[in-house]
Amino acid sequence: MTIRTILVDDEPLATQGLRLRLEAHEDVDIVATAANGREAIRAIKTHKPDLVFLDIQMPGFDGFSVIQGLMEVEPPLFVFVTAYNEHALRAFEAQAVDYLMKPVEEDRLAATMDRVRQRLTERRGAEEVERLKEALAEHAPEAAEELAEAMPEGPASSRFEKMINIRDQGQIFRVDVDTIERIDAAGDYMCIQTGDNTLILRETMKDLEKRLDPRRFQRVHRSTIVNLDLVRQVKPHTNGECFLVLDSGAQVKVSRSYRDVVARFVH
Repeated sequence: MTIRTILVDDEPLATQGLRLRLEAHEDVDIVATAANGREAIRAIKTHKPDLVFLDIQMPGFDGFSVIQGLMEVEPPLFVFVTAYNEHALRAFEAQAVDYLMKPVEEDRLAATMDRVRQRLTERRGAEEVERLKEALAEHAPEAAEELAEAMPEGPASSRFEKMINIRDQGQIFRVDVDTIERIDAAGDYMCIQTGDNTLILRETMKDLEKRLDPRRFQRVHRSTIVNLDLVRQVKPHTNGECFLVLDSGAQVKVSRSYRDVVARFVH
């Protein structure tokens, strides 16, 4: 898999340094460079890259303005590269793959490229499945139905978050959703429980539910979402209620309104 890449930075030495670092990654093909935001937008629309390393502070359009200027096209993956750490939260809110500090370290860049490859594999896999479904729907409708039944976790799974960025106590935490045991609501704040840690996220439960795969994360109470993959035991209780015992040993009550969630554990 070749990763078609554009480098955007108003400092030629920074661009040259990043280019040298990327030579160690044989699958990276640098198709263009840009020295400011306007050049970046033109280059991205022309070359349609897979990945863009994007400086934040540049003359004219800054890095965030570049992303806003691409709203009408299919965006590439973005990695922000900057000398300033105060933009990290805004970068992750813009769905950046990563946020690198200058000068870029080889090990840190390698970790970023691994994350990029994973994202591209998921994206390209989803695109292939969609193209196949469209072709089958046109020429073999019955086969299209069989494919849909056989691949329930196709492109839909790629719509949901793999990582959630949480700003808590002045720090930014990147939380792998696989590690989240449960989420408890407290007004407009969510308590993200990872078994050994609790982080506070300012977001409504309704909005957070849209970001999580419903095949794994289900509401079991008006104010609680549980990662079903981390349920280790179901303990019946009175009045049709029950408790779920999670990996950490924590117990979560399932109200009667959500008892259909428990049915999937009973065969």
